[in-house]
Amino acid sequence: MTLRTIRTSISKFAKDEDGLTIVEYAVAGGLITVAVAVMFGNLGTEVNTRITALCAAVKGAGC
Repeated sequence: MTLRTIRTSISKFAKDEDGLTIVEYAVAGGLITVAVAVMFGNLGTEVNTRITALCAAVKGAGC
């Protein structure tokens, strides 16, 4: 390999944006995953509160 071919290869690699697109998708996917996990956590808390309230309404305070 000559210095010219190495320089050309580095230049092509620097101009290539396909890798950047993959990283952007990975970051977006990670953020969506975190958002879904937080929403399920909040939903679970809300469902638990409602079920406890229903149980208390049916059985009294012994739930």
